[in-house]
Amino acid sequence: MNELAEHTRWINRAVELAVENVKAGGGPFGCVIVKDGECIAEGVNRVTSNCDPTAHAEIQAIRNACSKLGSHQLSDCILYSSCEPCPMCLGAIYWARPNAVFFAARSFQAANVGFDDSFIYEELQLEEEDRRVPWTQIAVDQSDLPFLQWQNTIDKKEY
Repeated sequence: MNELAEHTRWINRAVELAVENVKAGGGPFGCVIVKDGECIAEGVNRVTSNCDPTAHAEIQAIRNACSKLGSHQLSDCILYSSCEPCPMCLGAIYWARPNAVFFAARSFQAANVGFDDSFIYEELQLEEEDRRVPWTQIAVDQSDLPFLQWQNTIDKKEY
């Protein structure tokens, strides 16, 4: 199988998961994580069923893959999503460090049916006090203590 056919195979699986999830009462998003040509994890949107705003398909798949690999990183893995990832998933993907990401639908297609995350990008451009949810720093004397503790820990696991 050529490379494009292989990527298409996994994208189709992500889309299939999304369709199955909608039929089961969930959101229209699916994700597959592949390592060495084998699916190691899948995820679907479980936001409403789990009452968890972070239970996006990509997050679910990342959690499943990392658990299976026994690692917090997805080295040598490829992530396939039924839709262009939202800002939260984008951040999680970068932290997980897969080799590549492929997606089927564009974010504007999701926005057209009510899954619009463009406001998050807009919010990030605003000053903290001008955001929909106000952000305020309260500086305390010990605010750097966790970082100092981390810095001085000899056997820490870097990430």
